[in-house]
Amino acid sequence: MADQKATNITWHEHHVSTADRRALNKHKAAVLWFTGLSACGKSTVANTVDHLLYSRGIRSFVLDGDNVRHGLNKNLGFSAEDRAENIRRIGEVAKLFVDAGLFTLTAFISPYRADRDAARKLLPAGEFIEIYVNASLETCEQRDPKGLYKKARAGEIKGFTGIDDPYEAPEKPELTLDANTKSIDELAAEVVAYLKAKGYLAL
Repeated sequence: MADQKATNITWHEHHVSTADRRALNKHKAAVLWFTGLSACGKSTVANTVDHLLYSRGIRSFVLDGDNVRHGLNKNLGFSAEDRAENIRRIGEVAKLFVDAGLFTLTAFISPYRADRDAARKLLPAGEFIEIYVNASLETCEQRDPKGLYKKARAGEIKGFTGIDDPYEAPEKPELTLDANTKSIDELAAEVVAYLKAKGYLAL
């Protein structure tokens, strides 16, 4: 956890509350935290869920791992320390989006349980939904759309999750998706069905 460096600062409450924003939207809000190996389908599933929610009039937004590293986190690499800071920042941003009344879909490998647990603690109970996109290393290597596993196997990329850096799978995720055998559409439908069954899509 980063230390507080700024001094002489005061937290300002908003005139429009989180409850007010949700009442306007007519639905709840939460972080949908997609985690899994590179090429497991996190971003594709998250974007498909985003489209499904949009089509229902539900306000949502996707925070994608690569996209965030182009801007907010462009000064971070892939060491354990930088990965932790990457996820810390994303957790804080995701919390702001949820406070604004949006379903916030994050698609990050986020390989370490401690970092995901720290992000969970930023939000009230029920507002952090961990979704494990479970695809085997073999499945991910077969897909490898960016050619990253091939480069990692060749020693061109160091500290690559699943090859020479660990991935700590969730122990008790709210939802596990079988990305080995099911299509993207099937997986996205499971996420929306979960949200509907748990009462997230309406107040």
